[in-house]
Amino acid sequence: MSGSGQDPRPGRVGGSGGQDPAPAPAQGPRHRLRARFRRIYGESPLHLALLAASFAVCGYAALRWLPYDWFSIGVWFVGAAVLHDLVLVPLYAGVDWALHRAFGTAADSAPRGAVNHVRVPAFVSLLLLLVYWPLILRDSPHYTVSTRLSDTVFLGRWLLITAALFTASALWYAAGLWRAHRRAHTSGKER
Repeated sequence: MSGSGQDPRPGRVGGSGGQDPAPAPAQGPRHRLRARFRRIYGESPLHLALLAASFAVCGYAALRWLPYDWFSIGVWFVGAAVLHDLVLVPLYAGVDWALHRAFGTAADSAPRGAVNHVRVPAFVSLLLLLVYWPLILRDSPHYTVSTRLSDTVFLGRWLLITAALFTASALWYAAGLWRAHRRAHTSGKER
């Protein structure tokens, strides 16, 4: 140790106050290699492995589907990217901005977490709508013929699921507010 009471290891401060600082964890070559990888790549090796696996699955799907109808797949891919970037991202950002304005982000207004109690059920509901929109909007003539089931129930069920998601989220938020109020009330009595 140096004479200034400073520990030469990064992030460690030693002192002459009679207490010996806790020993640093063993930093073997494996730890140093992992730290160097994270510094260069920016994430853990698991992230890179999962990303490579997803690219492999997408590559396999492209090799299987592209020979049959490459033009339609290309149009769909470009159209989806353009729709997402030029329509949906501004829409998400606008709705998120409106939610933050409605709930406020100042210290004296509703907690910032209130936005998530609207954002999460809305996301799940819109995702269900995106996946099942032909059935919800009764725009799937082959469904009834193929399955011999009626497609008239999907709109009502989607609305019911959406209402249940928002109700559960509101109840969870109210319970959190109640617990926070109770905790503040209890700590106020102890003073």
